[in-house]
Amino acid sequence: MKHRIVVLGAGYAGAFAAGNLARRLSPADTEITVVNAVPDFVERMRLHQLAIGQDLTFPQLTDVFAGTRVRLRLARVTGIEPERGTVVVTGEDGEDELAYDTLLHALGSSVDNRGVPGVAEYAFDVTGRASALRLRERLAGLGEGGTVLVVGEGLTGIETATEFAESRPDLSVALAARGELGAWLSPKARRHLRRAFDRLGVTVHEHTGIAAVEPTRAIAADGTSVPADVTVWTAGFAVHPLAAAAGLEVTETGRIVVDRSMRSVSHPDVYAVGDCAHAVGDNGRPLPMSCASAGFTSMQASAAIIARLKGEAVPTTGLTYYGNHISLGRRDAIFQMVDGDVRSKSWYLGGRAAARLKAGILKGSVWNVSHPTFGLPARQHRAATTRDETRVTAAA
Repeated sequence: MKHRIVVLGAGYAGAFAAGNLARRLSPADTEITVVNAVPDFVERMRLHQLAIGQDLTFPQLTDVFAGTRVRLRLARVTGIEPERGTVVVTGEDGEDELAYDTLLHALGSSVDNRGVPGVAEYAFDVTGRASALRLRERLAGLGEGGTVLVVGEGLTGIETATEFAESRPDLSVALAARGELGAWLSPKARRHLRRAFDRLGVTVHEHTGIAAVEPTRAIAADGTSVPADVTVWTAGFAVHPLAAAAGLEVTETGRIVVDRSMRSVSHPDVYAVGDCAHAVGDNGRPLPMSCASAGFTSMQASAAIIARLKGEAVPTTGLTYYGNHISLGRRDAIFQMVDGDVRSKSWYLGGRAAARLKAGILKGSVWNVSHPTFGLPARQHRAATTRDETRVTAAA
């Protein structure tokens, strides 16, 4: 019988991994199914652009997987039963079960409200297309002089605040940072960032932790009131509790603990990639939640799955984090390189050159997903074991 590979999620990590596996494994003894809640590939790194009103077109997953023999199942994953080797999915036809021999968990992450009162009720986010469209509708109805507060000084917060300020100069945009804005950047890059905020008119509230969100304001930890007709929450991301509920070994934040090959340390038939995986990079530090990490982990997991099915030694692919690319609107950006300890190097690239580089990275990411088999070895490998034997081999 064929070895059944089920991929949960068709984001940057899941879509690329599925195409890679389809290219490399023979259809004679393997079948690949991708489960995704929506019919198109959502460019998460551009959702702040969608929210502010820019027109974006996302590739259809049927087009992405055309000619790859990947089966697409449009449904929401509602449960994982690793002892039975099944996942529970809910779609238009109701609830169903899918059996697997190898499961690739790539469901990504969503907004983490950190238990702050009012975030769930009143704040917006840009972690998914539905939430970005909800924010888009709210911003479209916001008149001149409306106030927008972005909470969170990470990459998503910076890109969201600058994109909003550039696209809607009629709005008053502010950012609340728990610490110093751009503290992790090199001194020159930090100055560039501050100049960009000044140029775009973004107000920065440093050392301002938000303790509550209300319909027209946010309340700082010291009791200060920050006006906000719209609050956008980018202060953290969380993974779905499905893996923890299924009994997989996870971290305190719910990320699946994996070994160097991206295989679950508690369930050898399960692999995890992208934001939902707690993967340790070549520098000994956990990889951050990012598109780059999605690429690194999906390549490693694909290579491991293929090698184990072939009965060969698992190769090691690179897990080195090189730096951050930060958009500052459409015409400015920062490219900050980091060293092996993830400390910013003194050199950085900024301005239009960095903006063009970031645009190229975004285009390259979606092109790689839309052409998941391009440039990969054309040879399709036969599995060295039967489906039942593979479960024994994987556990070894």
